[in-house]
Amino acid sequence: MRQVPKLWEVYKDHFDIGAAVNLTTIKSSEKLLQTHFNSLTAENDMKFVSVHPEEKLYTFDAADKLMDFAKANGMKMRGHTLVWHNQTTDWVFEGDNGQPATREQLLARMKSHIDTVVGRYKGLIYGWDVVNEVIEDKSDLYLRDSRWLQQVGEDFIAKAFQFAHEADPNAILFYNDYNECNPVKRDKIIKLVQSLLDQDVPIHGIGLQGHWNLKGPSIEDIRAAIEKYAALGLQLQVTELDVSVFDHEDRRTDLTAPTEEMLELQAERYDQIFQLFREYKDVITAITFWGAAEDYTWLDNFPVRGRKNWPFVFDEKHQPKESFWRITDFAK
Repeated sequence: MRQVPKLWEVYKDHFDIGAAVNLTTIKSSEKLLQTHFNSLTAENDMKFVSVHPEEKLYTFDAADKLMDFAKANGMKMRGHTLVWHNQTTDWVFEGDNGQPATREQLLARMKSHIDTVVGRYKGLIYGWDVVNEVIEDKSDLYLRDSRWLQQVGEDFIAKAFQFAHEADPNAILFYNDYNECNPVKRDKIIKLVQSLLDQDVPIHGIGLQGHWNLKGPSIEDIRAAIEKYAALGLQLQVTELDVSVFDHEDRRTDLTAPTEEMLELQAERYDQIFQLFREYKDVITAITFWGAAEDYTWLDNFPVRGRKNWPFVFDEKHQPKESFWRITDFAK
């Protein structure tokens, strides 16, 4: 029987290998996580709505359990995410007498939230996705029209990094986004990060989410993105990697298992992607899958209701797929 190498161990001289987890998967995938991953990210349990549902109420129970699991297994922990337009409770943006919160109120709430959350895990969580997805996808617009932008102004981004740095001066601070290899969006991300660097804002890395599929983005676009981001002098991490077996236009819901063609294309794709990552091991410090195995993935039912997806290198029974062998065989 073929010996299965430990994924994190294969890559220990390259970068960390991480997985996004929740309270269910640290149990259902416990052995797989302990064997193959040396870094964890909370999928949802450290987001604003999860830990701070009311102004005077913090709910850290789930986040603490994930942190305890990481500590017990000698794993690093990434923090995700402090400031985002999504999964942020409505009270944050509401002021007095039904009016929107003022700039001063909102910044005070942001600082209090970051002080409390980052401060709680100071010295435990090594890095944070501080600001998430503020760049607009539409080519003619720069920043996403969020309530943060409307009620504070563009400097909410810089303020978030400043507050996070004050709360834990040793934490590595990331800007994180998707469609990060699209040339138009890539250049807007670079514009944002460069503007932060020009203001001496404490930003240390860029998170490339890596929600990709069998056809896109091209290896050329991924390479160009890595090179252009790295030219800013920051470290890079792939923070939410999965490779969907469905193209964006493919709306099928009838498959109960991936086709052989899908599995082969996915294996080729993972092979090409990880070859590229290995080339840039001097600037890439971690690769985190947005999940661990295919019994649970956020891509089930998204963006198509009633559809199962198979985006990882471990299948629904936690067994290595051909994709796994392609990204580990290079070491021989």
